[in-house]
Amino acid sequence: MRREQFLDHLTHNLIPFWNQLEDDAFGGFYGFMDKDLKVDPQADKGVILNSRILWFYSAAYRLLGEEDLRAKAEHAFRFLKEYCYDKRRGGVYWSVGYDGKPVDTTKHTYNQAFAIYALAEYYMATGDGDGLLLAYDLYRIIEEKCRDAAGYLEAFRVDFTPDDNNEKLSENGVMAGRTMNTLLHVLEAYTNLYQADHYEPVAGKLKEIMDLFETRVYDREKGRLQVFFDLEYHSLIDLYSYGHDIEASWLLDRAADVLGDEAYAARIHAMTKVLATEVKKHAYDETVHALYNECERGVDDPQKIWWVQAESVVGFYNAFQKDPGQTEFEKAAADLFEFIQQNLVDPRCGEWYESIRADGSVNLDRGMVHEWKCPYHNGRMCIEMCRRMSDETR
Repeated sequence: MRREQFLDHLTHNLIPFWNQLEDDAFGGFYGFMDKDLKVDPQADKGVILNSRILWFYSAAYRLLGEEDLRAKAEHAFRFLKEYCYDKRRGGVYWSVGYDGKPVDTTKHTYNQAFAIYALAEYYMATGDGDGLLLAYDLYRIIEEKCRDAAGYLEAFRVDFTPDDNNEKLSENGVMAGRTMNTLLHVLEAYTNLYQADHYEPVAGKLKEIMDLFETRVYDREKGRLQVFFDLEYHSLIDLYSYGHDIEASWLLDRAADVLGDEAYAARIHAMTKVLATEVKKHAYDETVHALYNECERGVDDPQKIWWVQAESVVGFYNAFQKDPGQTEFEKAAADLFEFIQQNLVDPRCGEWYESIRADGSVNLDRGMVHEWKCPYHNGRMCIEMCRRMSDETR
């Protein structure tokens, strides 16, 4: 496993694929491509999709310095600012139409967080202060409207009145008042925002979120994170989300590290080491070198979901970097990347399939591009691994 492999996959597979999704007529990026690689130019545009694309091109520009990547990031930023952001009431919508008119006006905390994540990256890439100003506007929205004294809430109507129907971030037959997933991505967003500007109140919020992970979300007995909660943090279901745990293992480490508090970071690293170890123990399929999806009530879902594999490469490599003596993590990351290249990359276009089913067949039921399928996980895997392996050679 070499840095050049990730760089090659980024520059010859992912970037060319996503370049073709740019909508020059109405702005942003097209919202849907079917399994036959046919784009629907009139499909709704998910704001999560467009935020993640803004992050992708911004991060790719920071890594590679190529001006066409900056132009794509600026294109994505203009669309987010002009069409996805509610200028009257604040916050970003869940989705807009192909022409930028609001379609689903839900204001979800998860969605606000991804916009912050992208805007902070855009600011770090370009120095455009408008991106940072908008990121702070959304930060204030989250802190003033999307939380209570105990932590972060989930779904809101367009005017930020609470909406008990959190179906967008609830699955497995439950309706959650709080989710580990939303909390994780608020953490991720605030980490990027703090890296961009080192505003001390953001550092305080990061510690507050990591404390919530340690005291409310992390199950010490089982060595895993609980997933869905009621408002009092009672777990609603016996669910082990392997992909989220391995993703959280390195995102929590990153957040702790950027704060520069070594004692606090050591405390968080102790938790994340367990998360990575337990995921490898319970979810890593040694026969094909890939991760199962999740385990509900003791029953594994053996699908090999695209994003789970991407996050596992970074998560296992992060675990190896923290403890180079544990070479099994480095080998697992390398074997996972080999599995991805051999099984998940669509040779027609270079983008990844949604998943590989238990019987080994390809799953493209939801298409190649949709509101949740974007260059965030696999693009970030490439960018993150390039950065990590570059640091090691200096």
